[in-house]
Amino acid sequence: MQSPSKPHPLPSADHQGRLEAYLRELKLPMFLHHYQTYAQDAARAGLSCERYLLALCEAESVEREVRRIERAITLAKFPFVKEISSYDFSAVENISQARILQLAEGDYLAKAENLLLVGNQGLGKTHLAIGLALAACRQSKRVRFYRVAKLVDELALMRRDLRLSRFTAGFVKLDLLVLDELGFLSIDRERAQMLFDLISELYERVSMIVTSNLRFGDWNAIFGDEKMTDALIGRLTHKGHILEFVGESYRFRHRLQQEPQSEGESKPEAG
Repeated sequence: MQSPSKPHPLPSADHQGRLEAYLRELKLPMFLHHYQTYAQDAARAGLSCERYLLALCEAESVEREVRRIERAITLAKFPFVKEISSYDFSAVENISQARILQLAEGDYLAKAENLLLVGNQGLGKTHLAIGLALAACRQSKRVRFYRVAKLVDELALMRRDLRLSRFTAGFVKLDLLVLDELGFLSIDRERAQMLFDLISELYERVSMIVTSNLRFGDWNAIFGDEKMTDALIGRLTHKGHILEFVGESYRFRHRLQQEPQSEGESKPEAG
């Protein structure tokens, strides 16, 4: 009985085409773009097939991590990107770089704790809030940034359109919500109540970073209700880290440095 004949091998061009089609289907762009170059390098270095595949897998993993972080930062909707490393800690009297870097490691996120950045205007509270939130993005956390004035406007719009419950449900899925400039603009009682309800919903479930130019004693001016204000502060500080910013405004110091000096007057030192 005649043995079955071996199938004819496909031309190398067909092999290459099928391989690249599979790599596209499997969504392995680094394999697709670099497999030939890596194969040539492996052949020159005498590396095994396993070492060649490992190098491609490592490249694919690094690329996916970069894309994941980029997506997380995009979804957070930061108004600008500021890193902790670019913050001038000499401008504040009682906020240490070591403390901020420790918080950036993210232990507070695992415990659904809050960070409250309060104090004088122009000392970079938003800068540090974004820097800490960027660190969270790099740790695979779901982050969203909001100016408080914009958030309360969106809450009011969603309530008018009967979509408030669905809108606020999305916040519960977050790991970190940044509420920037609480108290920068006054808000009416209806919007204050909706903001209070949202923060209460997230209490002990989602970490929040809140920045405010107002001391806690002045928050009643935002909400217009002493009991509501006390309850809100209680929720935020119960599992919270309070960072009080004391110092002279960046912008004020910069303006002084830019002003022409009168004769015989020394130029102010930076920092």
